[in-house]
Amino acid sequence: MSVTIAISGKGGVGKTTIGGLLLKYLKSLNKKDILVIDADPNSNLHSVLGIKLERTIGDFIEEIKEKIDKVEDMPGKMSKSEYISYELENILFEGEGFDFLSMGRPEGPGCYCFINSVLRTAIDILTKRYKFIIIDNSAGMEHFNRKTTQKVDVLFIVSDATIRGIKTANNIKELIKKLKLKIKKEYLIINRFLKKDDLLDGEIKNTGLEVISFLPEDEIITKFDLEGKPIIDIPEDSKIYKELKNSLNNKEIFINKN
Repeated sequence: MSVTIAISGKGGVGKTTIGGLLLKYLKSLNKKDILVIDADPNSNLHSVLGIKLERTIGDFIEEIKEKIDKVEDMPGKMSKSEYISYELENILFEGEGFDFLSMGRPEGPGCYCFINSVLRTAIDILTKRYKFIIIDNSAGMEHFNRKTTQKVDVLFIVSDATIRGIKTANNIKELIKKLKLKIKKEYLIINRFLKKDDLLDGEIKNTGLEVISFLPEDEIITKFDLEGKPIIDIPEDSKIYKELKNSLNNKEIFINKN
């Protein structure tokens, strides 16, 4: 059985950074067979992980967008699913202790409906091969509307310490209910937390979401970003990573998983 972990929230709250820190945490537990998926069209998770991005699902879509609707045009008379599965092997980046797949975006005009459909197919195929899947979603709630994220074991909704961020987190929670998505557990992560505020605390309570961690503002994140260093390489004793690690350990969310 695989464990699917999704990350969501409004733009600019640090979802991608937290995605990298979650991978660092799983690796610290000696977890193996990990797949990381960047499902944001504005792909930048690879830089957080120190990966040179070669090819994305968006690139793949551009290459085969005209013949994908015609099964007879698939190489070797393969079915669409077989062809997608075959091509995914060429898109996957094999990292140290994890594999990586980027959604990217098509270069041509039009919506992302088809690329999201292919991503769902890709996830269905790949989840059978991995024990842990981390999905870094696009900002806001678009991925939920399109049901890119459908079957999730743990959803981390990320907000910064602002009323607007918390309201977005609550909107995401309500949309999940409306769409009847299969999400087993939802947690709220407050990023760049400075100090306790009664107004903010009240807004958090209104969401009904369990806060798993208040992550402090950490200058090392800015330093690594400015120097172009992968966030996954930040020291074990950095403020933000220590807080996230302690919070996850206390909840034992992944500790007893294979």
